[in-house]
Amino acid sequence: MATPPFDAFQYAHARRRQIVWMSQNTNHLVPAQMVREAVEEALRERRYEGYPYAPGDPELLDLVRADLGLPALTPFLTGGGTESLYMITRALLAPGDEVIASDPSYLIIHRFVELSGAHTRNLDIYAPPFRLTADRVQAAIGPHTKMILLIDPLNPLGSGYPRAEVRAIAEIAKDHHLLLLNDVTYRDFSYEPTLAAEFAPEQTVTVWSASKNCGMAGLRIGGFSATPERVNAIARYNTNDLGVNILSQVAATAALRSKPHWIGEVVRQTRANGERIAATAATVEGVTVPVHPSWANMTILDVSATGLSPEAIQEEMLKTHGVFVRAGNYLSPTHGSKFVRVSFSNSPGDLDKFATAFPETVHRLRTHAPTPPAA
Repeated sequence: MATPPFDAFQYAHARRRQIVWMSQNTNHLVPAQMVREAVEEALRERRYEGYPYAPGDPELLDLVRADLGLPALTPFLTGGGTESLYMITRALLAPGDEVIASDPSYLIIHRFVELSGAHTRNLDIYAPPFRLTADRVQAAIGPHTKMILLIDPLNPLGSGYPRAEVRAIAEIAKDHHLLLLNDVTYRDFSYEPTLAAEFAPEQTVTVWSASKNCGMAGLRIGGFSATPERVNAIARYNTNDLGVNILSQVAATAALRSKPHWIGEVVRQTRANGERIAATAATVEGVTVPVHPSWANMTILDVSATGLSPEAIQEEMLKTHGVFVRAGNYLSPTHGSKFVRVSFSNSPGDLDKFATAFPETVHRLRTHAPTPPAA
């Protein structure tokens, strides 16, 4: 009987109190007190016994408008940003449509595109500047192009779009009457955060999430913003017709209320951690950091010159050191075998563990030493 493949997530969740979580771009730096107190109060009031107000808490929607800086557009709440992406692609794409996207990318969006009967045209961006450019987008437009996918900053590379490039791509969408799906999940970490809706509000659907900026990935709340007409078209595919989880809304409201007081320090520590990641990588022969500094809270380490597989590095670091990084195979059909992705909105202590684990892992695998059995 064949041995089942190693399930890194099952292993990590079973040991979650001992794991340094650097695999999913989660944010572990946001002060927990304001969210904890708000959720505890909602639990004492037993708010979970009733359905939430279906359109979403009005204060939360106002906070989202203010946080995005898009007061004229309508925010819509979903169970995480991923649910928004599913709804948008199903609602706005049809069989035969083409979406200009990239490789590497957040490939779950590409799968959602395919579920609609459309397909992506993936432009290879695994070379400087490691992002789409307006010239390449313009050249890729064909008779069936319906949408441009603009993830800014870009998961997994950590590359970001200067304001002028966002504007140029938005103007292309306007000129060609294309939809522009602008996923801005990591915008708070960007050196030049710019929303495409500022330049092309009629064409753009902006997807946001509380997972990464507010450190609430497990509570699953996000949404999208667009013109009222566009929101109504997308909302046909809403499955949360009785409202998004009330505890998630309470937590997100508390986080966004207090965000101006803590987001600066979260970003500062995240960027310092990014420097630490790059410095560690520089000590390991054959490892490079293609995008530095990262404009997000993750980066990739290209390990192709080491001769080691990203999957082997992922497993060895997790089992031996309790440090969970992510092999790139699910983020690029072309280049996923070359890199591991490392996220770093983590404590300095977590970075200390990574700085020990990564060089030791590469050395151990190069010398073919066996991995000790899991505890």
